[in-house]
Amino acid sequence: MQSSAVPELAHTHARPIHWMATATAVAGVVALSSVLQPDPATAAAPAAPHTKNAPAQTLPPPDPADVGFPLDCGPVKVVVKKQASGDLDGDGRPETVAAVHCDAPMGTPPDGVYVLTQAADGTKPRVVATLVDPKDRTNVEDFAVRAGDVVATLLGYSSTDVPRCCPDVRETVKWRWENSAFVRSAPSDARSV
Repeated sequence: MQSSAVPELAHTHARPIHWMATATAVAGVVALSSVLQPDPATAAAPAAPHTKNAPAQTLPPPDPADVGFPLDCGPVKVVVKKQASGDLDGDGRPETVAAVHCDAPMGTPPDGVYVLTQAADGTKPRVVATLVDPKDRTNVEDFAVRAGDVVATLLGYSSTDVPRCCPDVRETVKWRWENSAFVRSAPSDARSV
């Protein structure tokens, strides 16, 4: 049996001349690449998209003291009972929700709950929505702005026979900005107190 030998190939043996040729070729490529650089990039990075959630400036929430509320209090002044602020409509600017009533010397005056906004140019704040009308004869026990919702606990009366000093109905309500209006939702757990 005769073994067949594979002839030696010249490129399978590394000789010093091969290493020298490889090193010279790599050095030439590096030197050439440093001379033949492309022109500097002239395109700017794309600007961040302008969204209505990123206002140009941050304004403080509207101050209820700067607003004329739609209440007829006669000779007494309007009192801001409670207030809370947050971005209710998703425009990146805060709104203020204020519970107000007339400063009556006796009795329990009904509350009104109003949403205040202010334009980006810092003009005077204004009332943009009435969540609770004082004509409803209710009082706000508590309210807050949470994750874009206005949540309130309202005290009211089951009939006209109930004395105005002693509300007998407690109701939890929530409003959310939807389709350009505040929509009152029904987590209403009205119950007698």
